[in-house]
Amino acid sequence: MLELPKTGKPVILVGTRPEIIKMAPLIRALRKLKEEFSLIYTGQHYDYNLSLQFIEELDLPAPTISLLIRADSPDQQLGLLVERIGAALSRQRVSIVLVEGDTNSVLAGALAANKLGLAVGHVEAGLRSYDLRMPEEHNRRIVDHISSLLFAPTRLSKHNLKREAVWGRIFVTGNTVIDACIHDLALAEKKSRVLEAVPFEDFALATIHRAENVDNPHVLNEFVQAFLRCPAKIVLPLHPRTKKRLKEYGLWAKLTCSRNVLILPPQGYFDFLMLMKRCSFIITDSGGIQEEATAPAIRKKVIVLRQSTERPEAVKSGFAKIAGCRKSTILRSLEWALERDASLPKRSPFGNGHAAEKIATIIAGTATIGS
Repeated sequence: MLELPKTGKPVILVGTRPEIIKMAPLIRALRKLKEEFSLIYTGQHYDYNLSLQFIEELDLPAPTISLLIRADSPDQQLGLLVERIGAALSRQRVSIVLVEGDTNSVLAGALAANKLGLAVGHVEAGLRSYDLRMPEEHNRRIVDHISSLLFAPTRLSKHNLKREAVWGRIFVTGNTVIDACIHDLALAEKKSRVLEAVPFEDFALATIHRAENVDNPHVLNEFVQAFLRCPAKIVLPLHPRTKKRLKEYGLWAKLTCSRNVLILPPQGYFDFLMLMKRCSFIITDSGGIQEEATAPAIRKKVIVLRQSTERPEAVKSGFAKIAGCRKSTILRSLEWALERDASLPKRSPFGNGHAAEKIATIIAGTATIGS
């Protein structure tokens, strides 16, 4: 097994809402093992509701370093992230840099660490959509190939990594998002009041935010038309980028005037957990939600508003269905989602809720889990 430097400590790097949520169980697990670590927050999602709110809600330590990157374009953002993360890492004694997922923050953190000769640990390694139109697909592939430790959520993810002949050590751990759902749902039930704002007895929960979807006026119009014709009421927490595009493309009034759609502002983590638990099914272009929906306490069908998914395990197990981006195919998928008699697996294909413990144990060097 790779031996990490004894004089440094792990650095956990997060930049977006999903990264904060998925790294929270690892932070708790490292604390339980009494392992010291640093937390760097890049500020890729610098809207309060999409970032620091989740750190506060989950009672996580304040970031050791906050970078708060501002940039007008993805290439500028990536350049600034690499430069400033590299500077932040240079000021610390680091054993390994831990990143999660496939965002610009993840890619920048891995690149900065690699250029400094530091080990990289990739949480959620090996996901593949094989859709090279998605910038995230490029990000996750690069990070996997420069990582020393790869924490694959499933055996399929491990297979993807083996097929690409990555040089790092692979561990099948499960996905930490299942840990998060199991741990946090009880807190959400106590703290959340979001359901008081929902007047519907039964509803579908919808989210749309991916750039390739919301920046395309034709695709966004297809989504709106499908929502307006959905046989179920829809609750739609709206990402700021999506709201901006809806107004630019003349679609905002159609949604706000509809009695079929309830638009909510971006939701905190606990509120979103409660919406997922209470809804009848989910319509989304998110990757992480496809995983969260399989958690034992949620277990909801998911209509995926994309042409592909890097979570095929959710489709194979019966939780998810890829609907594409056309109104007609989305409406046909609604028939599947509304089938009440279809049973869903009781176990998640993404693990049993102990992923963070496995990862922390590997990082701490107190045990070796065979790959």
